[in-house]
Amino acid sequence: MSERAGRRLKSICDIQEKFRPAVWEYEKVILTTKKLIKAASILDIPIYATTQNRARLGETCTELNIPNAVEHADKSAFSMWIPPIARHFSSAAPSEIAIVGIESHICVTQTTLDLLANGHKVYILADGVSSCNKEEVPIALARLRAAGAVVTTSESFLYELIGDASIPEFRAIAGLVKESSKDTKEAVSTLLSKM
Repeated sequence: MSERAGRRLKSICDIQEKFRPAVWEYEKVILTTKKLIKAASILDIPIYATTQNRARLGETCTELNIPNAVEHADKSAFSMWIPPIARHFSSAAPSEIAIVGIESHICVTQTTLDLLANGHKVYILADGVSSCNKEEVPIALARLRAAGAVVTTSESFLYELIGDASIPEFRAIAGLVKESSKDTKEAVSTLLSKM
């Protein structure tokens, strides 16, 4: 694994079954998240996931297989920065955290603001976040960029993770990018159309 990839973490925010009919382009968020879960496995990057009020809103959607998540916590707070997740992080050794999930203007925003306030670098993967109202997405992303988060795409983030084509995992990541290129194109052209 590249040294660059070793500092990164992946967070999956509240991608639950009950949100499927309500969230704009939910399926595109799923496609991007699945790609990133595969990349996390290749690069041995820890995954943290949450559900919002699981008893009422259900489990993480069935397409996302994350049994190896370091934490898969339920929460009532909108932010993922809750004790079961926060205990894995230190402000003394800031982490770089990529976030996908829903909703961009609520849970993703509050998580990002909390992470930034605690000294961490946050990447919002714009082809992996959405909201019930599509008009909320560009406003949330602009606000998070202004607050100091890096708003980017999943493919850009993956290549930044590996940093060098000479690392052993490069072929697997390049294969994943190629395998998911049609899905990535759809997710980027749809979800970023409002930016």
